[in-house]
Amino acid sequence: MTKWFAALALTLLAALPARAEIEIEEVTSPGGITAWLVEDHNIPFTALEIRFRGGTSLDAPGKRGAVHLMTALLEDGAADMDAQRFAARVESLAADFDYGAYDDSVAVSARFLTENRDAALALLRASLIEPRFDQDAIDRVRARVLSSIRSDAKEPHAIAARAFDATAFGEHPYGTSPDGTVDSVQALTRDDLLDAHAATLARDRVYVAAAGDITAEQLGTLLDNLLGDLPEAGAAMPERAEVSLDGGIEVVEFDTPQSVAYFGHEGLPRDHPDFFAAFVVNQVFGGGGLQSRLMEEVREKRGLTYGIYSYLMPKDSAALFMGQVASANDRMAETVEVIRAEWQRISSEGVSAEELEQARTYLTGAYPLRFDGNGPIANILVGMQMDGLPRSYVTDRNEMLDALTLEEVNRVAAELMRPEALTFVIAGRPEGLESAPGQ
Repeated sequence: MTKWFAALALTLLAALPARAEIEIEEVTSPGGITAWLVEDHNIPFTALEIRFRGGTSLDAPGKRGAVHLMTALLEDGAADMDAQRFAARVESLAADFDYGAYDDSVAVSARFLTENRDAALALLRASLIEPRFDQDAIDRVRARVLSSIRSDAKEPHAIAARAFDATAFGEHPYGTSPDGTVDSVQALTRDDLLDAHAATLARDRVYVAAAGDITAEQLGTLLDNLLGDLPEAGAAMPERAEVSLDGGIEVVEFDTPQSVAYFGHEGLPRDHPDFFAAFVVNQVFGGGGLQSRLMEEVREKRGLTYGIYSYLMPKDSAALFMGQVASANDRMAETVEVIRAEWQRISSEGVSAEELEQARTYLTGAYPLRFDGNGPIANILVGMQMDGLPRSYVTDRNEMLDALTLEEVNRVAAELMRPEALTFVIAGRPEGLESAPGQ
């Protein structure tokens, strides 16, 4: 983000109230592209969020890391502008663009002033439709990616995370790093990047949201100008991933004074009718910060770690319920024992009425605070679209939380939390622990 734009964004953000009761309009362009819009003409600024479903999971066989490298190069030159000229032009317009590649999506974010809208969007269009992929830019960004890959190979958190993914997903793209390997990234050519671009950036998988100083008519025209020349269809979506977490422990030996553990088992997809109740269960168990059971039992009572948390991870092709913790090598065995005991306890006993009420109060009270500016609003809206949620979700969400009963939450806790499937992948030298597959 440019310094000028960052300062402007902070000023505009301070002027915006926190809100969750917003009016969402569905806009369809003359060319048939759909977007969600929240108009706000109080300030001359607009946030635009674009998502292309598929992401790094669409890497072609033998080309791991291509989508990630391609996405990182979108701002390194477009049309008749090399990387330096493109960056200078964005800076001159006080605009801000961001590009990211993830397991299930390629994300594009844009922030621009109303007076510079047309010029900023012309630049954004060039980056999406006419990326240059100059060889000097490829070499420069490739070197940065390779440095990151080599750094991760020496970092216990990254080692544990990659090993957990490999155990959980096997040969599915989720099972390997979206960044690729040193060998796969070194072998990528410009043609591979062009193929990755065509596979991922297509109109049949695009989701768009906007918030700010723009009308529905203006947004409709913008959509066709910005995205209308993309290919109609991209690569086929990946197959459903089979989750192979059946309990047990896997230790990845790594010389470090503090071991890192990822733990969990299969979870619930976002569209599952019990997902909301599972969301509350996680809040009580490990998602609620210092108020969660894991923090209370592992950190506060025993001092085994500085921090521990759990989370739901509903991906497009699979879902996990998992957590993360770091502990000294001589204390990781006890940490694992306590986590297992708490996993069993919430499965068999559920949550208390007081815990449910505390979780509900926090989750309903915190929700409006997420709508703290045009950028966050646009980001929430595009996420809702990708999750298949209706526009009414922003007003219905807290009512849905309030409607959950203790009996319903505890039924889901018993079904969601499966102690026999709880799997630990640990990077380090944990004393008293060794690899042992589940039964």
